[in-house]
Amino acid sequence: MKKRVIVLVLGIFLVNMVNAFYTNNDSLKMNLLKEWKRAKVYTDEYLQAMPVNKYNYRAVDSIRSFSELMLHLAQSNLFFGSMGTGAERISFGTGLEKRLTAQNKDSVQYYVDKSYDYVIESLANMDAAKIDEGVKSRMSEMPRYIWLLKGFEHQTHERGQCTIYIRLQGIRPPAERLM
Repeated sequence: MKKRVIVLVLGIFLVNMVNAFYTNNDSLKMNLLKEWKRAKVYTDEYLQAMPVNKYNYRAVDSIRSFSELMLHLAQSNLFFGSMGTGAERISFGTGLEKRLTAQNKDSVQYYVDKSYDYVIESLANMDAAKIDEGVKSRMSEMPRYIWLLKGFEHQTHERGQCTIYIRLQGIRPPAERLM
């Protein structure tokens, strides 16, 4: 039930974010930029909250470790950022989340920060006139701003999963950062 409420609230937030800020392409771009910057700071708080020796912690054996979740978030940011902004996608190489050398705290911090910096810089340099331009993938065609919103939703989802990992260490996760 709690999960459904969180998903509903997030959905309402995203719809309201688009409706409230979609006065023109420039303001939409600026508000998306503001939100991605806020998300980077919030995610960094999560990375700092998890003890260094617990980055490979798994809540159960069949799911990703904390570091794998965060590395998956980083890889996904690159995909959604590229689709949303049209910027040339940078690459961390294949199999990042399974790469043992990438799973320590410093490496995870590097890749996550680099992924947010990529989205933020690409969005800042994007021509606002193209923000509602349709972009086709293998699965569907959507305006660029929708790709960015889907990426925002995805990173929020992955970070949200990390809340449980942190709580299972007896640590209170970072407070909500809605502003």
